[in-house]
Amino acid sequence: MRRREFITLLSGATAWPLAARAQRRAPPLIGFLGMHSGGEIAPRRDAEMNRFREGLKAAGYVEGENVEIDWRWADWQPAPAAAMIADLLRRQAAVIVSAGSPLPAMAAKRATSATPIVFVFGSDQVQLELVASHNRPGANVTGVIYTSSNLEGKRLDLLGQLVPQTTTIAYLSGDPNERGIQAQNSDMLAAAASVGKKMIGLDIRRDNDIDAAFSTLVERGAGALAIGIANILRRNLDRIVSLAALHMIPAIYPFRDFVLGGGLISYGGRALDAYQPAGVYVGRILNGEKPADLPVQQSTLFELVINLKTAKALGITIPPMLLARADEVIE
Repeated sequence: MRRREFITLLSGATAWPLAARAQRRAPPLIGFLGMHSGGEIAPRRDAEMNRFREGLKAAGYVEGENVEIDWRWADWQPAPAAAMIADLLRRQAAVIVSAGSPLPAMAAKRATSATPIVFVFGSDQVQLELVASHNRPGANVTGVIYTSSNLEGKRLDLLGQLVPQTTTIAYLSGDPNERGIQAQNSDMLAAAASVGKKMIGLDIRRDNDIDAAFSTLVERGAGALAIGIANILRRNLDRIVSLAALHMIPAIYPFRDFVLGGGLISYGGRALDAYQPAGVYVGRILNGEKPADLPVQQSTLFELVINLKTAKALGITIPPMLLARADEVIE
């Protein structure tokens, strides 16, 4: 072999690995935005993250190997959530996941029509205009819901079993100017009327409205309390549970977090079951499928959680039939 040909061949051989490394792409980035607080009930949050990872793995993706995940927590605050979405878009996230609330998904949809969005929460996404329909989501949004809304009648029925003598029930809701809250309030009023109960509606627009709301419900003689679904209520979980205990008001909540924090009873969708299929959907999107072609999935599993310690403090005896139906009993 001539010297010039040998040098050319050698140069080409050393160039190939360099070219291959240059062409190797960085793993795709998933922006995961939970409305939770970063330190809020860590075991539950960690369990949700692990379920999400399981779904990704089933679709062929492992965090730290062929995909990266930017985990973020908004502490139930809308403004930081919107800023985090903007930052994730600047980082060119391949998919944005909105967990625990529709707010990040709504902010992301306003910000982009190109980046895929996968949601995991318990509200009516059609009513919120996130998707066109369950079967045909359209645009760049799809996801998994665990039903915790539209259960007002069931919650009032459960509350009635605990305190059957109560004729007046207070209802703590979010800001009625927020999309979806008005419909939720109307559903609760209709549910109360159907079981012959008087309903006292109390809107919480700011954190400092909560103390005044409890003073009002006590003054107006409410014998029980139902808690609606709103970020401001989740953010003030500890305060609401403490005030219910202080005023000796039996309360029913939409999420088990409240009962783990000392609340009496909760009934709602099992959020944990929604994270694995959400992870699968993100993996399928990374593999080339479009959100518009992935029907919204709905978890049909519900959980009833009862805190016996709180019931005892309130002087309430849990009916045996209700206790037998509970998915979790905290003693």
